[in-house]
Amino acid sequence: MSAPTPRTPALSSKLPSVGTTIFTVMSSLATEKKAVNLGQGFPDFPCDPALVGAVTQAMESGYNQYPPMTGVPELRTAIADKLRSWHGPHGGRDYDANSEITVTAGATQAILTAVLAIVGAGDEVIVLDPCYDSYVPNIELAGGVAVRVPLTPGSFRPDFDAIAAAIGPRTRAIIINSPHNPSASIWSREDMLRLQELLAPTDILLISDEVYEHMVFDGREHEGAARFPDLAARAFIVSSFGKTYHVTGWKIGFVAAPASLMAEFRKVHQFNVFTVNTPMQYGLARYMAEPRHYLELPAFYQRKRDLFRAGLAQTRFRLLPSEGSYFQCVDITGLAVPERTLPDGEFCQWLTSEIGVAAIPLSAFYGNGFDQHVVRFCFAKKDETLHAALERLARL
Repeated sequence: MSAPTPRTPALSSKLPSVGTTIFTVMSSLATEKKAVNLGQGFPDFPCDPALVGAVTQAMESGYNQYPPMTGVPELRTAIADKLRSWHGPHGGRDYDANSEITVTAGATQAILTAVLAIVGAGDEVIVLDPCYDSYVPNIELAGGVAVRVPLTPGSFRPDFDAIAAAIGPRTRAIIINSPHNPSASIWSREDMLRLQELLAPTDILLISDEVYEHMVFDGREHEGAARFPDLAARAFIVSSFGKTYHVTGWKIGFVAAPASLMAEFRKVHQFNVFTVNTPMQYGLARYMAEPRHYLELPAFYQRKRDLFRAGLAQTRFRLLPSEGSYFQCVDITGLAVPERTLPDGEFCQWLTSEIGVAAIPLSAFYGNGFDQHVVRFCFAKKDETLHAALERLARL
């Protein structure tokens, strides 16, 4: 008599509407088709050898065991000093390194931790569509309800009348992102002042995703939440060393927040990740002593943006503004591909398979799949990678 087949118990999914992310799908297709991958947002060039050397030195010096849960003091102090020097002259908040800075396992973990710390069952969180794909699942995992408010189609500017209309008695927080992924727009000082005025009479908390803070172009400033006292007083500000220093695979970021908010953040942080890679923290602390490593980043990426835009201008894509981040969005309505205008998702599949360049459809960042016939390219690539992509795109 054969043994009964083991049975796996049925499971009720906490995220029933979530499947494989568009980034995984398009990167897999790019690999299969040997396409130039301008879809997923990561550099294909190395980081500064001095940063690797600083981490190596930390390893060789024996910094290989658990660090403090909140992050090594040297790095938290370096972060607080950087925030003070960068935002302080603009009236920014002065963060205490001991009680108001926490090092995280990347920005995605930071955002999840902030949401879990403040959102309870039935609480509403406003997100601005199109948005980074982790926001809504984070809210749902916390038992909250995502209230999607669209940014203005075409310009991707915040619609403050729509945001105000979305605020209700159960609104617990709002998540903003500037420079914005995927649209490459940025929030102006006037935008931040409007948000500050809107939130002032409320107890609504703010999660400000600022991972592309050092990629703002054409002489404009990054207007971070730390520069606005009434926003900083209610904000979790999220940043990413991976984005700033070209080391996305290291998955290290940080959060700055007032001490009372940070105390709640750390309660969750200690149980969902506890702490973060020790030698990399020491290496980053040492590397941050030279501010030019991030102050020169706008010029570095603006040159790549301009190179890529100049090549795209020779195609039938219609270029949208790229004010910040390392993304470039284009309107595809001028392209009859192959015989008609395809939905943006199908277009990206076709572009990857037939032209050999991977992009991401903007509809993937909308809750309702809103298709504006816009796709996103990443230009955080070697010049030769961008030239190879442009040579292929010139066939369109």
